[in-house]
Amino acid sequence: MVFDIHIFVCTNQRTGSEKISCGETHGLELVAEFKKQLKDLKVNLKTRANKSGCLGICDFGPTVVIYPEGTFYVGVKKGDVQEIINSHIINKKPVERLLLKK
Repeated sequence: MVFDIHIFVCTNQRTGSEKISCGETHGLELVAEFKKQLKDLKVNLKTRANKSGCLGICDFGPTVVIYPEGTFYVGVKKGDVQEIINSHIINKKPVERLLLKK
């Protein structure tokens, strides 16, 4: 199946390191919340939210990337999910306060 929107949530869990990782900061909870909110909001697009391995920016986690745009969101919390869906996915306006600053 081809998706209009694909949401990847880092769920990497690092062991034996002092560096933080997204999985330790609720990555799996975010995947579940994206799936729930996409269903509850009846988003009229073919969407897929799933876990991913390390996205390479652990210090900014939890990290979410949305394709096809390749938009990276950092420091995402469960309470941010509905805003990301409404603003970015439905209305095509990125959530500026959560964007990865280059």
